[in-house]
Amino acid sequence: MSKRIVVDPITRIEGHLRIEADIENGKIKDAFSSGTMVRLLEEILRGRDPRDAWAFVGRVCGVCTSVHSLTSVRCVEDALGITVPPNAELVRNIMYCAQYMHDHVVHFYHLHAMDWVDVVDALKADPKKTSELAQSISKWPKSSPGYFSDIQTRIKKFVASGQLGIFANGYWGHPAYKLPSEVNLIGLAHYLEALEWQKEIVKVHAIFGGKNPHPNYLVGGMACSISLDDVSGINAERLAYVKQLLEDGKEFIEQVYIPDLMAIASFYKDWGAIGGGLGNFLAYGDLPVTNYRDEASFKFPSGAILNKDISKVLDVDLRKDDEVQEFVKHSWYEYKGGDEVGLHPWKGESKIKYTGPKPPFEHLDTTQKYSYLKTPRWKGNAMEVGPLARVLIGYARGKEEYKAVVNKALKDLNIPVTALFSTLGRTAARGLESVLVAGWSMEFFDKLIANIKNGDTRMADTSKFDPSTWPKQAVGVGHAEAPRGALAHWINIEDGKIANYQLVVPTTWNASPRDGKGGLSAYESSLIDTPVANENQPLEILRTIHSFDPCMACSVHLYDEEGKTISRVSVIGD
Repeated sequence: MSKRIVVDPITRIEGHLRIEADIENGKIKDAFSSGTMVRLLEEILRGRDPRDAWAFVGRVCGVCTSVHSLTSVRCVEDALGITVPPNAELVRNIMYCAQYMHDHVVHFYHLHAMDWVDVVDALKADPKKTSELAQSISKWPKSSPGYFSDIQTRIKKFVASGQLGIFANGYWGHPAYKLPSEVNLIGLAHYLEALEWQKEIVKVHAIFGGKNPHPNYLVGGMACSISLDDVSGINAERLAYVKQLLEDGKEFIEQVYIPDLMAIASFYKDWGAIGGGLGNFLAYGDLPVTNYRDEASFKFPSGAILNKDISKVLDVDLRKDDEVQEFVKHSWYEYKGGDEVGLHPWKGESKIKYTGPKPPFEHLDTTQKYSYLKTPRWKGNAMEVGPLARVLIGYARGKEEYKAVVNKALKDLNIPVTALFSTLGRTAARGLESVLVAGWSMEFFDKLIANIKNGDTRMADTSKFDPSTWPKQAVGVGHAEAPRGALAHWINIEDGKIANYQLVVPTTWNASPRDGKGGLSAYESSLIDTPVANENQPLEILRTIHSFDPCMACSVHLYDEEGKTISRVSVIGD
């Protein structure tokens, strides 16, 4: 007999997510993913100047900050036929890489590591043995016995006071934790170090974009100016500082993040057979070496993989009506054409129709509508997007950089390539692409410096900035590979104003409810057959869901027409 458990809210994510799971004989038999707040950002944009859209959509989320603004300016530039200058493309890439480094490190340590690292058990570790272990896997200087002893002392004070502060309400002591005490202590120490480091790498955004979160972008390029001898512009001193920040980020990833990832993964190889899910993967591609219109130059290649068949990568076209469509059969929306139709985003609609139970309630009626997320499909297929999709597609495309990092990881862990189709693989892929991105950031920086030395300081093309030069009607699509996966914005412009604007974001792909044929989303599918040792402490559910790094704020938002808060939710711990 099955029992339905509810995890609501899923914490250590961005936004509000509810998971309902049916447990039978210690495993998940069925699962349902529900976004519990409504998104209407698209309606806020109607009638506004397309050149201003980036400033609104950039505030979708403060975690994956900048990626929506970048995607927005790209979709407007696509509609108006604008190609940005090389320096602007490079600055965008550098900011993008800094965002990746920040986001992936923060996810691993602050959102996901506590699913694998037992904080309380770290208090049992021998600091001397911990130091020896740390020095055996990395050259990171903070690895003395005294350093780890000091970390223990800090945490012991929390425990002695009866409070664990930021570590409160964890499932400490859960039987699914496997790490030796010394590895737990290393993870805990680097959790605290990452809190300090992450404040530095975001300064790249402040230098080029004026601030973080929500740095400034510009249709046609970037709003910053290069002036090597001017204190008010991007001068030589600031460029040198950017280089130092990128180098420090690269070092932290290579000397802290990756050694920790590999050390932890070596104790959880069984998770290489858990959480695989759909087996369908989608990436739009990003990080142009030349310009955004030259897809062949993308560091992140585009493509789709179906049924785990990495021998074949299919091409993706975001303009075709029959490729990307959104459905609402199980979503709290309604389409004019009815619940069975799928709409391409250029024809997208966002009319709310809530039919769920009135709170308080025990369970959602998952046979009906049960989420505020729509259900996107690629050629009718549910797809997983994100780091694993990108790494698999790069690997399957035969890109040497991908093959090198993937093959090394598989060899070091002594696992087959099929282990990538899992919760472990998803988590590892995020780290592997962090290594790639950190290296690429230096390539883009060197190209920027070379351009400047050659006398090219252009940062924007404003030749089409005047709406009187625009066509009466225009459509555009802009895409990016956000840290969490394939992101695209579609815009319809009429008489110089936004007539329709649709975002299909990574978490909408991954966390959507079922489609009209009963097809599960990536989240739902990945939970099937997951073992659950303790129904009252479903740590295993958190492990797999966190491996996707949910960003529900990108998928769902709630404001009234006057901008007043509709509801406020305060959550502490898990």
